[in-house]
Amino acid sequence: MTNLLEQLQKEVASVAEQLYATSFDAASIKIDKTPPDFDGEFTVVVFTFVKASRKSPEATANELGAALMAGFSLIKSFNVVKGFLNISFTDDCWLEILSEIHSAENFGQLPSTGKQVVVEYCGPNTNKPLHLGHIRNILLGYSTANILNAAGHSVHKVNILNDRGIAICKSMVAYKRNGNGSTPASIGMKGDHFVGKYYVEYSKIIEAEISALMNDTDISKDAAEKQAPIYLEAQEMLLKWEAGDSEVMALWNMMNSWVYSGFDITYKLIGIDFEKEYKESEFYLNGKKMVLEGLNSGAFFKKEDGSVWVDLASDGLDQKVLLRADGTSVYITQDMGVAEERYRDFTFDESIYVVANEQDYHFKVLKLVLQKLGRKYADGIHHMSYGMVDLPEGKMKSREGTVVDADDLIEGMVSEAMDFLASSEKNAELNETEKQTLAHDIGMSALKYFILKVDPKKRILFNPKESIDLHGNTGPFIQYAYARIRSILRKIDEVKVNIQVSIGTGLMPAEKELIIILSQYPGIVKLAAETYSPAEIGNYLYLLAKKFNSFYADHSILKAESEEKMHLRAVIALHVSLVIKHGLDLLGIHSPEKM
Repeated sequence: MTNLLEQLQKEVASVAEQLYATSFDAASIKIDKTPPDFDGEFTVVVFTFVKASRKSPEATANELGAALMAGFSLIKSFNVVKGFLNISFTDDCWLEILSEIHSAENFGQLPSTGKQVVVEYCGPNTNKPLHLGHIRNILLGYSTANILNAAGHSVHKVNILNDRGIAICKSMVAYKRNGNGSTPASIGMKGDHFVGKYYVEYSKIIEAEISALMNDTDISKDAAEKQAPIYLEAQEMLLKWEAGDSEVMALWNMMNSWVYSGFDITYKLIGIDFEKEYKESEFYLNGKKMVLEGLNSGAFFKKEDGSVWVDLASDGLDQKVLLRADGTSVYITQDMGVAEERYRDFTFDESIYVVANEQDYHFKVLKLVLQKLGRKYADGIHHMSYGMVDLPEGKMKSREGTVVDADDLIEGMVSEAMDFLASSEKNAELNETEKQTLAHDIGMSALKYFILKVDPKKRILFNPKESIDLHGNTGPFIQYAYARIRSILRKIDEVKVNIQVSIGTGLMPAEKELIIILSQYPGIVKLAAETYSPAEIGNYLYLLAKKFNSFYADHSILKAESEEKMHLRAVIALHVSLVIKHGLDLLGIHSPEKM
């Protein structure tokens, strides 16, 4: 019954077949939500049936409506507007749906599909801290994984650590020159910021060396950069790393361990996790083997300089290098090796890469290359492409001076939330620990919801102050609606809340509207999973919270006109709160019981 739409599709297909002696696919019958300006809950688009009826759309709609009324007892009335058939269902129909929601064990969790899905997100380099760009990536990846799980798939959350290459060696040579044996612990700095400091230090050193070379010799800046002593040291260190030099490997392992410790702290602050983390250093050689396999099979070709390429002209792209002339791998090579390992780990049906839209070309190539290698899992590769996120200039500091640091952003959001709480009437009721916890919950809600409510493909400008508001389309607004409902329910005997819904009770329009919105939640979860869009969940929750607030402003629960009405509204309120909590959980947002 909760899937009333499917039931209506079947009824429409049945009566249309009886009327017009033509069979129709129920699932393909288009039925929309009735626009708010018209009476009804569902609108049947009848143009599909006009050819078979040989009548005008208006006449066809009236004929179908009359037949549905005669044979489908749940329909209360219908009306026709310009060939669109608007259907209204009985109050008992909606009460029965509420009863089903009330008795459901885990409303919003869809049945298992048996599908194995891997979601890769974050993907940091181990030479610097996480930044604002990682924040949107992390939030989209984590929430999409949760949504896919709610849609019935078996989901595996993974991370890729870009832990090798020249960028990593730059931090290492700068530390070797100027670190003087210091450690994150010895100077009281978070490990990833400590290593990132030396990546910035490298830039300062090489700029000074480039300037000196240009002053002493008549060479260009590009030529000077290639001759700068610290650049040559980094190149030499990379060669030693690839050769397994014990001293270089020890330094590399030590500095990476500092970064991982720092990352773990940030992950915990954001509230995300991974089932498995892959390191580029462990799989790039596997990718090289796959390139040679493709060369031997004829899928790839070698140029005169010894480099290996794939020709994707027939696929609408160009030629792409897979191995350089000196035999070293390129970025896509490690992705090939990791994809192979990931399939061994999870035998996935779908592998989703959450990566910004600047890498659209890269993932088209990855999929095509793996298809040319005959990998059966290649068809399941999906690039979840998203737009970049910016901050208004000067809103929050950056430790590095060029990017917005993730830890600074989190700290700033919690600070904004603390300021917000200081001006709240609830401030006096909270002890210091409660304030800190609530400020973190509100700050993270503001950050996460502001980013997740937007279609992933769109570029966004994040405004910290605008995101913390109890009256707009914000995370704290939805959190507050939840806390408000929980406060109401605490004043009602639990036995009275957990009652069976009384069929036969009349429904006020605002009560019915909330039941209708609640009934749509499983469909919203399904849509969000199919479109890889947490925004579908976010905007649904805002609508639900807003509608509940409007309802509660006009209709008391505790002082309802009858005990039966109080019970009914308590059940509606209970499930509004449960759906809000479930939806916020999918977005990675905590629901405070008091606010």
